[in-house]
Amino acid sequence: MNLLKRRWKYWLGLDLLSGLALTFRYMFRPKVTINYPYEKGRISPRFRGEHALRRYADGSERCIACKLCEAVCPALAITIEAAPAADGSRCTTRYDIDMTKCINCGLCQEVCPVEAIVEGPNFEYSTLTHEELLYTKERLLANGDRWESVLAANLAADRRKG
Repeated sequence: MNLLKRRWKYWLGLDLLSGLALTFRYMFRPKVTINYPYEKGRISPRFRGEHALRRYADGSERCIACKLCEAVCPALAITIEAAPAADGSRCTTRYDIDMTKCINCGLCQEVCPVEAIVEGPNFEYSTLTHEELLYTKERLLANGDRWESVLAANLAADRRKG
């Protein structure tokens, strides 16, 4: 009986007609695609994109050179050198991230006690050369200055959810 049923379906073209019905059903609905370079979709507050070093409101650097992010990085992409500051505290003299090694796991952001290193909302950081993906402390601070309002809002939203 099952064989007879399949043959009737085949000769009558019922599979083809059901596929065409599905196509016509979706043809008149609003489109869900976006025109990417000109339109951008919504990004989650927990999105892990380009790295940034944040500053306090008074302009001083947040990083206290505890080197926890360097220790927890599974790809060994972070290099930190520290020196004593004038006030006796520690500060970073070198903070480098090799983005060709980075796997964007977010562990550096999770382990930081002062929320100094974060992964921001920027996902468009492709380059033509390897050297452009070697982030120095100055570039990371510039990223933090550029995205500070978004970073602070994302961290606050993440705190509310967690």
